[in-house]
Amino acid sequence: MMLPWPWAKFEWRAVCAERRTYGSRRRSANALLTPLATWVGFVYVAFVIDAFARRIVGWRVSRSAHAGFILDALEQAVHQRRPAAGLVHHSDRGLQYLSIKYTERLAEASIEPSVGSVGDSYDKALAEMFNGLFKAEVIHRRGPWYSFDAVEYATFEWVDWFNHRRLLEPIGNIPPAEAEADFYADLETSEMAA
Repeated sequence: MMLPWPWAKFEWRAVCAERRTYGSRRRSANALLTPLATWVGFVYVAFVIDAFARRIVGWRVSRSAHAGFILDALEQAVHQRRPAAGLVHHSDRGLQYLSIKYTERLAEASIEPSVGSVGDSYDKALAEMFNGLFKAEVIHRRGPWYSFDAVEYATFEWVDWFNHRRLLEPIGNIPPAEAEADFYADLETSEMAA
Protein backbone atom coordinates (compact mmCIF):
# COMPACT_ATOMS: atom_id res chain seq x y z
CA MET A 1 0.00 0.00 0.00
CA MET A 2 1.36 3.42 -0.95
CA LEU A 3 1.22 5.70 2.06
CA PRO A 4 0.92 9.47 1.57
CA TRP A 5 3.31 11.60 3.53
CA PRO A 6 1.72 11.88 6.99
CA TRP A 7 0.74 15.18 8.49
CA ALA A 8 3.53 16.24 10.77
CA LYS A 9 2.61 17.11 14.32
CA PHE A 10 6.02 18.63 14.90
CA GLU A 11 8.92 19.97 12.92
CA TRP A 12 12.40 19.87 14.38
CA ARG A 13 14.72 22.82 14.23
CA ALA A 14 17.79 23.84 16.14
CA VAL A 15 17.15 26.83 18.37
CA CYS A 16 20.16 28.19 20.23
CA ALA A 17 22.00 24.91 19.55
CA GLU A 18 19.16 22.97 21.18
CA ARG A 19 16.47 20.93 19.45
CA ARG A 20 12.94 21.95 20.40
CA THR A 21 9.58 21.05 18.98
CA TYR A 22 6.84 23.47 18.13
CA GLY A 23 3.33 22.80 16.89
CA SER A 24 2.93 22.76 13.14
CA ARG A 25 0.44 21.50 10.58
CA ARG A 26 3.11 21.57 7.87
CA ARG A 27 4.61 18.36 6.60
CA SER A 28 8.36 18.30 6.20
CA ALA A 29 11.29 16.26 4.96
CA ASN A 30 15.01 16.74 5.45
CA ALA A 31 17.81 16.00 3.01
CA LEU A 32 21.45 15.35 3.73
CA LEU A 33 24.65 14.69 1.77
CA THR A 34 27.68 13.38 3.65
CA PRO A 35 31.18 12.53 2.35
CA LEU A 36 32.99 9.41 3.61
CA ALA A 37 36.66 8.51 3.16
CA THR A 38 37.45 5.02 1.86
CA TRP A 39 40.67 3.37 0.68
CA VAL A 40 39.60 4.00 -2.93
CA GLY A 41 38.68 7.67 -2.47
CA PHE A 42 35.64 9.52 -1.21
CA VAL A 43 32.15 8.07 -1.28
CA TYR A 44 29.06 10.25 -0.84
CA VAL A 45 25.80 9.22 0.82
CA ALA A 46 22.52 11.13 0.45
CA PHE A 47 19.42 10.65 2.60
CA VAL A 48 15.86 12.01 2.47
CA ILE A 49 14.13 11.74 5.84
CA ASP A 50 10.44 11.97 6.74
CA ALA A 51 10.39 14.38 9.67
CA PHE A 52 7.14 13.04 11.09
CA ALA A 53 8.06 9.38 11.58
CA ARG A 54 11.85 9.90 11.40
CA ARG A 55 11.88 7.35 8.58
CA ILE A 56 14.48 7.30 5.82
CA VAL A 57 12.39 7.42 2.64
CA GLY A 58 15.16 7.91 0.08
CA TRP A 59 18.90 7.22 -0.02
CA ARG A 60 21.74 6.81 -2.52
CA VAL A 61 25.49 6.21 -2.45
CA SER A 62 27.79 7.64 -5.15
CA ARG A 63 31.47 7.92 -6.06
CA SER A 64 31.05 11.63 -6.83
CA ALA A 65 29.03 14.45 -5.29
CA HIS A 66 27.04 15.31 -8.41
CA ALA A 67 23.46 16.54 -8.33
CA GLY A 68 22.15 13.45 -10.11
CA PHE A 69 22.64 11.04 -7.26
CA ILE A 70 20.86 13.21 -4.69
CA LEU A 71 18.11 13.65 -7.27
CA ASP A 72 17.87 9.83 -7.29
CA ALA A 73 17.38 9.85 -3.50
CA LEU A 74 14.66 12.49 -3.90
CA GLU A 75 13.00 10.47 -6.68
CA GLN A 76 12.95 7.40 -4.45
CA ALA A 77 11.25 9.41 -1.69
CA VAL A 78 8.74 11.06 -4.05
CA HIS A 79 7.89 7.74 -5.71
CA GLN A 80 7.45 5.98 -2.36
CA ARG A 81 5.44 8.76 -0.68
CA ARG A 82 3.72 10.70 -3.47
CA PRO A 83 3.58 13.83 -1.28
CA ALA A 84 0.71 16.28 -1.52
CA ALA A 85 1.42 19.92 -2.33
CA GLY A 86 2.96 21.96 0.45
CA LEU A 87 5.59 19.54 1.73
CA VAL A 88 8.58 21.53 3.05
CA HIS A 89 11.99 20.16 2.03
CA HIS A 90 14.79 21.28 4.38
CA SER A 91 18.39 21.09 3.14
CA ASP A 92 21.63 23.01 3.25
CA ARG A 93 22.92 25.39 0.59
CA GLY A 94 25.10 22.76 -1.06
CA LEU A 95 25.46 23.10 -4.82
CA GLN A 96 23.66 19.80 -5.36
CA TYR A 97 20.55 20.96 -3.51
CA LEU A 98 20.52 24.32 -5.27
CA SER A 99 21.09 22.83 -8.74
CA ILE A 100 18.58 23.67 -11.45
CA LYS A 101 17.54 20.02 -11.92
CA TYR A 102 16.95 19.50 -8.22
CA THR A 103 14.95 22.69 -7.68
CA GLU A 104 12.92 22.00 -10.84
CA ARG A 105 12.06 18.51 -9.56
CA LEU A 106 10.98 19.95 -6.21
CA ALA A 107 8.72 22.40 -8.06
CA GLU A 108 7.27 19.63 -10.27
CA ALA A 109 6.34 17.67 -7.14
CA SER A 110 4.89 20.83 -5.47
CA ILE A 111 7.50 20.61 -2.72
CA GLU A 112 8.64 23.86 -1.11
CA PRO A 113 12.41 24.11 -0.66
CA SER A 114 13.76 25.53 2.59
CA VAL A 115 17.46 26.21 2.93
CA GLY A 116 19.17 27.79 5.88
CA SER A 117 21.57 30.68 5.74
CA VAL A 118 25.23 30.01 5.00
CA GLY A 119 27.04 28.33 7.89
CA ASP A 120 24.05 27.22 9.98
CA SER A 121 22.12 23.99 10.29
CA TYR A 122 18.86 25.35 11.67
CA ASP A 123 16.68 24.16 8.77
CA LYS A 124 18.20 20.71 8.71
CA ALA A 125 18.86 19.86 12.35
CA LEU A 126 17.03 16.54 11.96
CA ALA A 127 19.24 15.62 9.00
CA GLU A 128 22.36 16.49 10.99
CA MET A 129 21.15 14.19 13.77
CA PHE A 130 20.76 11.37 11.22
CA ASN A 131 24.23 12.11 9.89
CA GLY A 132 25.67 11.74 13.38
CA LEU A 133 23.80 8.47 13.97
CA PHE A 134 24.84 7.05 10.59
CA LYS A 135 28.49 7.85 11.16
CA ALA A 136 28.49 6.61 14.78
CA GLU A 137 26.50 3.43 14.15
CA VAL A 138 27.98 2.42 10.79
CA ILE A 139 30.93 4.35 9.46
CA HIS A 140 33.13 4.69 12.57
CA ARG A 141 32.06 1.39 14.12
CA ARG A 142 32.53 -0.83 11.04
CA GLY A 143 35.37 0.95 9.21
CA PRO A 144 37.90 1.20 7.69
CA TRP A 145 36.10 1.08 4.36
CA TYR A 146 37.88 -0.65 1.50
CA SER A 147 35.40 -0.13 -1.32
CA PHE A 148 32.37 1.70 -2.61
CA ASP A 149 30.36 -1.55 -2.61
CA ALA A 150 31.07 -2.13 1.09
CA VAL A 151 29.74 1.34 2.00
CA GLU A 152 26.69 0.91 -0.21
CA TYR A 153 25.79 -2.49 1.27
CA ALA A 154 26.37 -1.31 4.84
CA THR A 155 24.16 1.73 4.15
CA PHE A 156 21.43 -0.53 2.76
CA GLU A 157 21.56 -2.73 5.87
CA TRP A 158 21.54 0.28 8.20
CA VAL A 159 18.57 1.96 6.48
CA ASP A 160 16.54 -1.24 6.77
CA TRP A 161 17.55 -1.70 10.43
CA PHE A 162 16.93 1.98 11.22
CA ASN A 163 13.47 2.07 9.66
CA HIS A 164 12.23 -1.23 11.10
CA ARG A 165 14.13 -1.99 14.30
CA ARG A 166 15.92 1.03 15.79
CA LEU A 167 14.05 2.53 18.73
CA LEU A 168 13.79 6.32 18.69
CA GLU A 169 12.95 8.29 21.83
CA PRO A 170 11.26 11.29 20.10
CA ILE A 171 8.59 9.00 18.61
CA GLY A 172 7.90 6.95 21.74
CA ASN A 173 10.80 4.46 21.79
CA ILE A 174 9.49 2.57 18.77
CA PRO A 175 10.92 2.14 15.25
CA PRO A 176 9.90 4.64 12.54
CA ALA A 177 7.90 2.04 10.58
CA GLU A 178 5.89 1.20 13.69
CA ALA A 179 5.28 4.90 14.46
CA GLU A 180 3.96 5.37 10.96
CA ALA A 181 1.75 2.27 11.16
CA ASP A 182 0.37 3.50 14.51
CA PHE A 183 -0.40 6.91 12.97
CA TYR A 184 -2.42 5.36 10.14
CA ALA A 185 -4.19 2.93 12.51
CA ASP A 186 -5.20 5.87 14.75
CA LEU A 187 -6.30 7.84 11.70
CA GLU A 188 -8.44 4.95 10.49
CA THR A 189 -9.96 4.45 13.95
CA SER A 190 -10.81 8.15 14.31
CA GLU A 191 -12.41 8.19 10.83
CA MET A 192 -14.56 5.19 11.76
CA ALA A 193 -15.63 6.85 15.01
CA ALA A 194 -16.63 10.04 13.21
